[in-house]
Amino acid sequence: MMNGITGFSLGQSLLAALALTHVTIAAVTVYLHRHQAHRALDLHPAVGHFFRFWLWLTTGMVTKEWVAVHRKHHARCETEEDPHSPQVRGIRKVLLEGSELYKAAAADRALLEKYGHGTPDDWIERRLYTPHNVLGITSMLLLDLFLFGIAGVAVWGIQMLWIPVFAAGVINGLGHWWGYRNYEVPDASTNIVPWGILIGGEELHNNHHTFASSAKLSSKWWEFDIGWLYIRLLGLFRLARVRRVAARPRLDPGKSAVDMDTLTAIIGNRFQVMSRYGRDVLRRVQRDEMRRAAGAARPLLRKAHRLLMRDESLIDERDQRRLESILSDSQTLETVYRFKQRLQALWRRSADSNEHLLHALQEWCRQAEASGIHALQDFVRVLRSYSMQPVPA
Repeated sequence: MMNGITGFSLGQSLLAALALTHVTIAAVTVYLHRHQAHRALDLHPAVGHFFRFWLWLTTGMVTKEWVAVHRKHHARCETEEDPHSPQVRGIRKVLLEGSELYKAAAADRALLEKYGHGTPDDWIERRLYTPHNVLGITSMLLLDLFLFGIAGVAVWGIQMLWIPVFAAGVINGLGHWWGYRNYEVPDASTNIVPWGILIGGEELHNNHHTFASSAKLSSKWWEFDIGWLYIRLLGLFRLARVRRVAARPRLDPGKSAVDMDTLTAIIGNRFQVMSRYGRDVLRRVQRDEMRRAAGAARPLLRKAHRLLMRDESLIDERDQRRLESILSDSQTLETVYRFKQRLQALWRRSADSNEHLLHALQEWCRQAEASGIHALQDFVRVLRSYSMQPVPA
């Protein structure tokens, strides 16, 4: 039959292709990424094996290879050893040749042994999925032809291209090149859009790099991660168990002293702390300075927030000159920027004792309050309320 056993028209077949492709996306984000690579959740063996089988049919990817390449990406992010960093290799190469970069990395046996531990190594993996991955995608072609007839070729083509283009190209490329950032981490990861639907939630890439072991990729209330929705649905039927999600800061309005509990909470929630600092201090001061500025200073100040918040390791020479120019023109901005650097230094002083770190935090708060800058003083009041303990009812 020209239209296969389903009798679908070409349009219906293409819609079916998108639906089938979305199952593949769910398998990548839930099984390969969150379950296998980061151990953020446990899957029922039947669900895990279904995803493994489906990926064998629709991508030919080997679990150990994908996991190893991804783990190395996190371990060596934005360096020469990163398998697919657009900051190192260029955005054009990663966008257009992301699949080739993945294959080249996966061919490194030393990489697989170092980073691929804990992945499936059962009889079917050794005898079928790994050595005969081409058989999987060939079987999918025959199945598509059986279901959709001649249109099955187009269905199969969409299935084969979706992951290499969108996962290997768009996420690995644009996800480290363009978009917005909730958190200033030492890599260039970005959130492409606030709704993670087309690629299962992987669009929220900056959130993921901030909290790599979290099963949930959305962070702000207005972000949506469809992969998390699938995990919750599986959980309702006891087919999945979440092991970790990003912790949310606890704020106790009754706290007035900076103690060891405060220090632990601030270090444990350091990315959220710096995000709040950027919003409540740097942006507030920037806007105050904008109102006072005139002439040529205004356009430079308008772009100041990105540079003030950017991790120093990601600022190039041109932006460094811009930042220095901004800070030299505004004593207040320079003050709050230096306070930001000092606060960040607290959780980088891993060799210091807790007592020394606590003293440094208390001194930071004292000096911030004495600065006379209202935004800093308000921030200190919030900082004191951070706690690891349950907030009293």
